Amino acid sequence: MRFRDGPAAVRGDALRHDATGTSREGGGRGSLESEDLPAALHTEPLAEGGFVAKRFALVVIVVLAMPAAAFAATVKVRIEGKTQTLFGPTEITVTATNALDALEQASLAGEFYYHVTQTSFGPFVDQVGRYGGSGSSGWVFKVNDASPPVGADKVTLADGDRVLWYFADFGPTGGPPTLTVKAAAKAGCYTATAFDDNGKATTVTGLTWHVGSKKTAPGTIANAYCPGKHTGLLVRATATSTIRSNAVK
Repeated sequence: MRFRDGPAAVRGDALRHDATGTSREGGGRGSLESEDLPAALHTEPLAEGGFVAKRFALVVIVVLAMPAAAFAATVKVRIEGKTQTLFGPTEITVTATNALDALEQASLAGEFYYHVTQTSFGPFVDQVGRYGGSGSSGWVFKVNDASPPVGADKVTLADGDRVLWYFADFGPTGGPPTLTVKAAAKAGCYTATAFDDNGKATTVTGLTWHVGSKKTAPGTIANAYCPGKHTGLLVRATATSTIRSNAVK
């Protein structure tokens, strides 16, 4: 299966340049005439030596040559499997350039397996952990509670983004809602919000709060949950036909 409706990959051809990286009139060979040189190159040397234009060009070259990893963002990652959380219930911080890279960094940190298949639409994840996709089920992702309209390798991340990879069953209206839990305005209380594929809040049924591994309580999206004293225990929420939430303290 593909990411939602499939990555909207955009391809293009780079402009051709000669060995010097400079385009020439008529495409001919030979050395550049003085009148062809940019005005910036006809500058006097600085007192300590060198030309301003040359130094500026060197800086540009260095910046362009920097690896993509240098522009990676600091993001939060969580992996929700078919039957349980595989990585980062509390959302672990990693450094990644895109959503696919975020999965890679999570895999390295959590030592879990995943597999990527290359297609004409681009790469897509067909397995994470033990379960692979089949039929109308498979692995998809969200960034900040919404499903991007492009492949995971095309999503540029920014500092503070939240990336969720999860196994889902899809129907005529799309995938299941995903739950996100946050601390409420009132100390010691929590709120849960369900998001559809477009990142819009939606209603769910059978919402249940979980404190640690034992205490549970029914709830609703509209009301905050205040579990009382629960030192060291994580709070999360589940709901019918919905991807389980993150966990918070």
